[in-house]
Amino acid sequence: MSSCGPNCNCTIFHQDVLNSVEENLLPDNKLTDIADFFKVMGDFTRIKIMEAIKDEELCVCDLGHLLGVTKSAISHQMRTLRKYNIVTSKKKGKMVYYRLNQDYISTMIEGANNYVGKLK
Repeated sequence: MSSCGPNCNCTIFHQDVLNSVEENLLPDNKLTDIADFFKVMGDFTRIKIMEAIKDEELCVCDLGHLLGVTKSAISHQMRTLRKYNIVTSKKKGKMVYYRLNQDYISTMIEGANNYVGKLK
Protein backbone atom coordinates (compact mmCIF):
# COMPACT_ATOMS: atom_id res chain seq x y z
CA MET A 1 0.00 0.00 0.00
CA SER A 2 1.11 3.51 -0.74
CA SER A 3 -0.30 7.01 -0.77
CA CYS A 4 -1.40 8.78 -3.92
CA GLY A 5 0.58 11.89 -3.14
CA PRO A 6 0.75 14.96 -0.92
CA ASN A 7 -2.53 16.45 -2.22
CA CYS A 8 -4.57 13.27 -1.90
CA ASN A 9 -5.58 11.21 1.09
CA CYS A 10 -6.41 8.03 -0.82
CA THR A 11 -4.49 4.82 -0.50
CA ILE A 12 -3.28 2.86 -3.52
CA PHE A 13 -3.92 -0.83 -2.90
CA HIS A 14 -2.96 -2.23 -6.31
CA GLN A 15 0.12 -0.37 -7.49
CA ASP A 16 1.05 -3.18 -9.91
CA VAL A 17 -2.36 -2.97 -11.59
CA LEU A 18 -2.15 0.82 -11.81
CA ASN A 19 1.31 0.59 -13.35
CA SER A 20 0.04 -1.87 -15.95
CA VAL A 21 -2.98 0.27 -16.79
CA GLU A 22 -0.81 3.37 -17.05
CA GLU A 23 1.58 1.61 -19.43
CA ASN A 24 -1.31 0.60 -21.70
CA LEU A 25 -3.12 3.96 -21.78
CA LEU A 26 -3.10 5.73 -25.11
CA PRO A 27 -1.10 8.98 -25.12
CA ASP A 28 -3.06 12.13 -24.30
CA ASN A 29 -2.77 13.48 -27.85
CA LYS A 30 -4.40 10.28 -29.20
CA LEU A 31 -7.14 10.46 -26.58
CA THR A 32 -7.76 14.08 -27.58
CA ASP A 33 -8.09 13.01 -31.23
CA ILE A 34 -10.56 10.28 -30.24
CA ALA A 35 -12.58 12.72 -28.12
CA ASP A 36 -12.69 15.16 -31.06
CA PHE A 37 -13.86 12.34 -33.34
CA PHE A 38 -16.66 11.46 -30.92
CA LYS A 39 -17.70 15.12 -30.84
CA VAL A 40 -18.09 14.93 -34.63
CA MET A 41 -20.03 11.69 -34.29
CA GLY A 42 -22.16 13.13 -31.48
CA ASP A 43 -24.17 15.50 -33.66
CA PHE A 44 -27.72 14.48 -34.65
CA THR A 45 -27.60 16.14 -38.08
CA ARG A 46 -24.25 14.57 -38.98
CA ILE A 47 -25.42 11.12 -37.83
CA LYS A 48 -28.53 11.46 -39.99
CA ILE A 49 -26.41 12.54 -42.98
CA MET A 50 -24.09 9.57 -42.49
CA GLU A 51 -27.04 7.21 -42.23
CA ALA A 52 -28.52 8.69 -45.43
CA ILE A 53 -25.33 8.33 -47.48
CA LYS A 54 -24.16 4.95 -46.25
CA ASP A 55 -25.56 3.18 -49.33
CA GLU A 56 -26.32 6.00 -51.79
CA GLU A 57 -24.56 9.07 -53.12
CA LEU A 58 -26.61 12.18 -52.44
CA CYS A 59 -26.08 15.82 -53.32
CA VAL A 60 -26.40 18.74 -50.92
CA CYS A 61 -29.85 19.60 -52.30
CA ASP A 62 -31.15 16.06 -51.73
CA LEU A 63 -29.68 15.96 -48.24
CA GLY A 64 -31.17 19.36 -47.43
CA HIS A 65 -34.60 18.18 -48.56
CA LEU A 66 -34.28 14.89 -46.65
CA LEU A 67 -33.24 16.60 -43.42
CA GLY A 68 -35.39 19.69 -43.82
CA VAL A 69 -32.48 22.12 -43.57
CA THR A 70 -30.82 24.60 -45.92
CA LYS A 71 -28.12 23.74 -48.42
CA SER A 72 -25.85 26.04 -46.44
CA ALA A 73 -26.45 24.02 -43.25
CA ILE A 74 -25.70 20.76 -45.10
CA SER A 75 -22.54 22.25 -46.64
CA HIS A 76 -21.37 23.31 -43.18
CA GLN A 77 -21.83 19.75 -41.87
CA MET A 78 -20.13 18.26 -44.93
CA ARG A 79 -17.03 20.39 -44.32
CA THR A 80 -16.72 18.84 -40.86
CA LEU A 81 -17.30 15.31 -42.19
CA ARG A 82 -14.72 15.85 -44.97
CA LYS A 83 -12.20 17.17 -42.44
CA TYR A 84 -12.35 13.83 -40.63
CA ASN A 85 -12.34 11.85 -43.89
CA ILE A 86 -15.77 10.42 -43.03
CA VAL A 87 -17.26 11.23 -46.44
CA THR A 88 -16.03 11.29 -50.00
CA SER A 89 -17.27 13.66 -52.65
CA LYS A 90 -17.60 13.37 -56.39
CA LYS A 91 -18.29 16.34 -58.64
CA LYS A 92 -20.60 15.82 -61.62
CA GLY A 93 -20.95 19.08 -63.47
CA LYS A 94 -21.94 21.68 -60.88
CA MET A 95 -23.32 19.08 -58.48
CA VAL A 96 -21.28 17.47 -55.70
CA TYR A 97 -22.35 14.04 -54.51
CA TYR A 98 -21.38 12.63 -51.14
CA ARG A 99 -21.01 9.09 -49.87
CA LEU A 100 -19.86 7.59 -46.60
CA ASN A 101 -16.13 6.94 -46.95
CA GLN A 102 -15.43 4.22 -44.45
CA ASP A 103 -17.31 0.96 -43.92
CA TYR A 104 -16.35 1.01 -40.25
CA ILE A 105 -18.29 4.27 -39.79
CA SER A 106 -21.46 2.52 -40.95
CA THR A 107 -20.58 -0.45 -38.73
CA MET A 108 -20.04 1.89 -35.79
CA ILE A 109 -23.44 3.55 -36.29
CA GLU A 110 -25.09 0.13 -36.59
CA GLY A 111 -23.33 -1.00 -33.41
CA ALA A 112 -24.46 2.14 -31.58
CA ASN A 113 -28.02 1.52 -32.77
CA ASN A 114 -27.87 -2.04 -31.42
CA TYR A 115 -26.40 -0.80 -28.14
CA VAL A 116 -29.01 1.91 -27.50
CA GLY A 117 -31.75 -0.54 -28.49
CA LYS A 118 -30.68 -2.76 -25.59
CA LEU A 119 -30.78 0.16 -23.15
CA LYS A 120 -34.53 0.57 -23.51
